[in-house]
This record gives sequence, structure tokens and C-alpha cells, in this order.
Amino acid sequence: MNVITVNHLSVTGKQNRIVNDISFKIQEGEWFALVGQSGSGKSMTASAIGQLLSPNLQATGEIKYAGSNLLALTPSEMRKIRGKHLSYIFQDYQGSFTPFLTIGRHFEEYQQRHLDLSKTARKQQAKQALVSVGLSEDIYTRYPVQLSGGQLQRVSIAIALLLKPDLLIADEPTAALDSVTSFKVLELLSQLQAETGCAILFITHDLRHVRKYADRIAVMKDGVIIETGNKDQILNHPKNPYTELLINSSPSLRTMLSLSIEGVIR
Repeated sequence: MNVITVNHLSVTGKQNRIVNDISFKIQEGEWFALVGQSGSGKSMTASAIGQLLSPNLQATGEIKYAGSNLLALTPSEMRKIRGKHLSYIFQDYQGSFTPFLTIGRHFEEYQQRHLDLSKTARKQQAKQALVSVGLSEDIYTRYPVQLSGGQLQRVSIAIALLLKPDLLIADEPTAALDSVTSFKVLELLSQLQAETGCAILFITHDLRHVRKYADRIAVMKDGVIIETGNKDQILNHPKNPYTELLINSSPSLRTMLSLSIEGVIR
């Protein structure tokens, strides 16, 4: 069953069309990767799903979720869905936190918006969420500036998955992290996906992560989806020259593909 269906989505600015008539579906529990170089329209697509585009941009088409077209909902209606049923992890995780509010206060604002719980219950739920992403409960009383980048991104994941959304949209979630921390964060995300059963829309330009985690892949170029398929089809048997170029321009991925063929990676 599809969690979300995107039909003929376009995003237009004052002078140009950034996303041009794209369509795709994400199934329940699926890790769906939207890949392409910077400026291909990936993040605009992610923003359009949650009505997070800037006022100078207009989205047209249909984004169908639970029988409704998300593009047709009022801001008030969308706020009830965004966060509870559709949740985000952003590349700029630091920008998601207010420096003078504790981590606990960030949880509270999120919980009060969507849940009817006592203060004690909210605090307990938040601390359990922190523990679930490998952090200690005392993080609850700290401020964002007291945490490392990896810790902050883990907090972002804890908040995003707090209400067990149907779809988690991860927009370049490890781009600002070092390679070791990136690996740990993605392993955590994969583990939590298995536990919660949510689908993931994974926005990335890094095909190494796609090789390891994705179920299906859509490749974007200049605002258009040029190829869609399962992981094996796209990475091992690309049909579009641009997709092949992306694979060949990633030495680490090329090595992984070679080793896979030789049977070293299984």
C-alpha cells in the first residue's frame, strides 16, 4: 500500500520551473531514495510535500496522502499532519533548534502541538525517546550549544520519530556530519525504521548511502525524474547515461560495486 503518491508535481518560481511534472510513489515501510546533484530539485520536492516552500514558489499537481491532496489543504489542516503523520529531518539540524531553549523545551513544544499529555508524561516520553537514539536522559536539561553535531542530529531524529509518523522525510540528514558520525546516524535511522515501520523519503547525493539502505531509487536531473527502479536496477543496470555518470563519478561506490560483483560484499 502506498503511503504517499506524487502525481505531476511542479514547483515554479518567478522566472523558472524548478521541479517539472514529476511522479512517484512511496510504499509502507519503504526506504525510497531521491538522488541527484545539487540543484536537481530534490529538496524542493521534499519541501513541497509538507507545504514548506517559500512564498515566492508555487507547487501544482497532486500529493496524495490518506485520501487528501496535501497541496489543497489549508495551512491549519497541514499543521495537523506535518509532524504527526509526516515528519522531517533536515540537513541544517542546528537551525532547527533555538539556542536559548533546552532540549526538553523543544520536545515540549512539539508534544503540546500534537498530544494531550500531562507535563510528567511528556517529560517521560521525551526521555525515553532520547534513550532510544543512544543518548542519556540528562540531555533533556541541556542546551543545543552544549551538544555535538552528532548528538543534535540524534535529538532531531528522536523528535521526528516521537509520534511514529507514516513517512519520515530525511533531507540530506548527514551532509554536515563527518563520515564516522554519518554512518552511526544512518545505522540508527535504519534501526528505528525497522522498529517503527515508517517509510523514509531519503534525499541525498551520496550513492554510498543509497547502496546500503535504499529499497527503491528515483534519479533527478534539472527538475525531472529521469529514472526510477529498485536498487539493483538503478545501481547495477542503469538505463540513463546521467545515472551511469553519477555512479562512475563516485569512486567509493564504484569500488563497492566491483567488490559486490566479485562476491566480497554480500
